Amino acid sequence: MKCLFVTVGTTSFDDLIACVLAPDCLQIIKTLGYNRLVLQIGRGKFVPEPFSTESFTLDVYRYKDSLKEDLEEADLVISHAGAGSCLETLEKRKPLVVVINEKLMNNHQLELAKQLHKDGHLFYCTCRISTSPGQASSLLLLLRSAKILQR
Repeated sequence: MKCLFVTVGTTSFDDLIACVLAPDCLQIIKTLGYNRLVLQIGRGKFVPEPFSTESFTLDVYRYKDSLKEDLEEADLVISHAGAGSCLETLEKRKPLVVVINEKLMNNHQLELAKQLHKDGHLFYCTCRISTSPGQASSLLLLLRSAKILQR
Protein backbone atom coordinates (compact mmCIF):
# COMPACT_ATOMS: atom_id res chain seq x y z
CA MET A 1 0.00 0.00 0.00
CA LYS A 2 1.52 3.34 -1.08
CA CYS A 3 1.09 5.92 1.69
CA LEU A 4 1.09 9.73 1.77
CA PHE A 5 1.42 11.26 5.23
CA VAL A 6 0.40 14.87 5.89
CA THR A 7 1.33 16.53 9.19
CA VAL A 8 0.61 19.96 10.64
CA GLY A 9 2.39 19.34 13.94
CA THR A 10 0.87 20.82 17.08
CA THR A 11 -0.59 23.82 15.28
CA SER A 12 -3.69 24.43 13.21
CA PHE A 13 -3.22 24.50 9.43
CA ASP A 14 -6.68 23.90 7.98
CA ASP A 15 -5.63 25.39 4.63
CA LEU A 16 -3.16 22.55 4.13
CA ILE A 17 -5.70 19.86 5.03
CA ALA A 18 -8.33 21.42 2.76
CA CYS A 19 -5.82 21.78 -0.06
CA VAL A 20 -4.77 18.12 0.10
CA LEU A 21 -8.42 17.02 0.19
CA ALA A 22 -9.50 19.21 -2.74
CA PRO A 23 -10.87 16.93 -5.49
CA ASP A 24 -8.17 17.87 -8.02
CA CYS A 25 -5.39 17.25 -5.51
CA LEU A 26 -6.89 13.93 -4.36
CA GLN A 27 -7.10 12.87 -8.00
CA ILE A 28 -3.39 13.58 -8.54
CA ILE A 29 -2.53 11.70 -5.34
CA LYS A 30 -4.46 8.67 -6.59
CA THR A 31 -2.96 8.99 -10.10
CA LEU A 32 0.52 8.90 -8.55
CA GLY A 33 -0.41 5.53 -7.04
CA TYR A 34 -1.11 6.49 -3.45
CA ASN A 35 -3.93 4.44 -1.98
CA ARG A 36 -3.60 5.56 1.64
CA LEU A 37 -3.66 9.13 2.94
CA VAL A 38 -2.94 9.79 6.62
CA LEU A 39 -3.76 13.26 7.96
CA GLN A 40 -2.40 14.51 11.28
CA ILE A 41 -4.58 17.60 11.79
CA GLY A 42 -3.35 19.03 15.11
CA ARG A 43 -5.64 21.71 16.54
CA GLY A 44 -7.45 22.25 13.26
CA LYS A 45 -11.14 23.12 13.13
CA PHE A 46 -11.57 21.23 9.86
CA VAL A 47 -11.94 17.55 10.78
CA PRO A 48 -12.35 15.32 7.72
CA GLU A 49 -14.30 12.11 8.05
CA PRO A 50 -12.06 9.02 7.74
CA PHE A 51 -13.16 6.46 5.17
CA SER A 52 -12.01 3.33 3.44
CA THR A 53 -12.96 1.91 0.07
CA GLU A 54 -11.56 -0.99 -1.88
CA SER A 55 -8.98 1.27 -3.53
CA PHE A 56 -8.35 4.15 -1.10
CA THR A 57 -8.16 4.82 2.65
CA LEU A 58 -8.22 8.13 4.50
CA ASP A 59 -7.06 8.08 8.13
CA VAL A 60 -7.35 11.18 10.32
CA TYR A 61 -6.10 11.97 13.80
CA ARG A 62 -5.13 15.01 15.87
CA TYR A 63 -2.07 13.88 17.83
CA LYS A 64 0.01 10.84 18.71
CA ASP A 65 2.87 10.52 21.15
CA SER A 66 5.18 9.91 18.19
CA LEU A 67 5.00 10.27 14.42
CA LYS A 68 7.69 7.62 14.00
CA GLU A 69 5.36 4.88 12.75
CA ASP A 70 3.56 7.17 10.30
CA LEU A 71 6.86 8.49 8.96
CA GLU A 72 8.25 4.98 8.54
CA GLU A 73 5.15 3.84 6.63
CA ALA A 74 5.04 6.94 4.42
CA ASP A 75 6.31 6.93 0.87
CA LEU A 76 5.93 10.72 0.74
CA VAL A 77 5.45 13.32 3.48
CA ILE A 78 3.72 16.66 3.10
CA SER A 79 4.37 18.80 6.16
CA HIS A 80 4.11 22.26 7.63
CA ALA A 81 7.51 23.89 7.87
CA GLY A 82 8.13 23.32 11.57
CA ALA A 83 11.77 22.49 12.21
CA GLY A 84 10.96 19.35 14.22
CA SER A 85 8.69 17.87 11.56
CA CYS A 86 11.15 18.66 8.78
CA LEU A 87 14.18 17.23 10.54
CA GLU A 88 12.37 14.11 11.76
CA THR A 89 11.16 13.40 8.22
CA LEU A 90 14.58 13.99 6.67
CA GLU A 91 16.20 11.71 9.27
CA LYS A 92 13.94 8.94 7.96
CA ARG A 93 15.12 9.76 4.41
CA LYS A 94 11.58 10.30 3.18
CA PRO A 95 10.73 12.55 0.24
CA LEU A 96 9.37 15.77 1.73
CA VAL A 97 7.18 18.56 0.47
CA VAL A 98 6.92 21.46 2.90
CA VAL A 99 3.90 23.74 2.72
CA ILE A 100 4.43 27.20 4.13
CA ASN A 101 1.71 28.55 6.40
CA GLU A 102 1.49 32.10 5.09
CA LYS A 103 -0.87 33.14 7.91
CA LEU A 104 1.94 33.02 10.48
CA MET A 105 3.54 36.27 11.54
CA ASN A 106 7.34 36.62 11.20
CA ASN A 107 7.41 33.60 8.96
CA HIS A 108 10.55 31.75 10.00
CA GLN A 109 9.10 28.68 8.26
CA LEU A 110 9.78 30.20 4.85
CA GLU A 111 13.43 30.82 5.73
CA LEU A 112 13.88 27.22 6.89
CA ALA A 113 12.14 25.78 3.82
CA LYS A 114 14.15 27.92 1.41
CA GLN A 115 17.45 26.87 2.98
CA LEU A 116 16.58 23.16 3.08
CA HIS A 117 15.41 23.36 -0.54
CA LYS A 118 18.61 25.16 -1.56
CA ASP A 119 20.57 22.36 0.12
CA GLY A 120 18.61 19.79 -1.92
CA HIS A 121 16.62 18.23 0.93
CA LEU A 122 13.02 19.08 0.06
CA PHE A 123 10.55 20.92 -2.13
CA TYR A 124 8.36 23.69 -0.78
CA CYS A 125 5.25 25.58 -1.78
CA THR A 126 2.16 27.27 -0.36
CA CYS A 127 -1.55 26.47 -0.38
CA ARG A 128 -2.25 29.68 -2.25
CA ILE A 129 -4.60 29.29 -5.16
CA SER A 130 -4.20 31.65 -8.07
CA THR A 131 -6.95 34.19 -8.58
CA SER A 132 -7.11 33.28 -12.27
CA PRO A 133 -10.02 30.99 -13.18
CA GLY A 134 -9.03 27.35 -13.47
CA GLN A 135 -5.64 27.83 -11.81
CA ALA A 136 -4.41 25.23 -9.35
CA SER A 137 -2.71 25.61 -5.98
CA SER A 138 1.07 25.54 -5.93
CA LEU A 139 0.89 22.27 -3.97
CA LEU A 140 -1.17 20.69 -6.74
CA LEU A 141 1.24 21.96 -9.39
CA LEU A 142 4.19 20.54 -7.47
CA LEU A 143 2.52 17.15 -7.10
CA ARG A 144 1.63 17.15 -10.80
CA SER A 145 5.25 17.75 -11.73
CA ALA A 146 6.11 14.50 -9.89
CA LYS A 147 9.65 15.75 -9.25
CA ILE A 148 9.27 14.54 -5.72
CA LEU A 149 9.08 10.97 -6.96
CA GLN A 150 12.52 11.15 -8.58
CA ARG A 151 14.41 11.08 -5.27
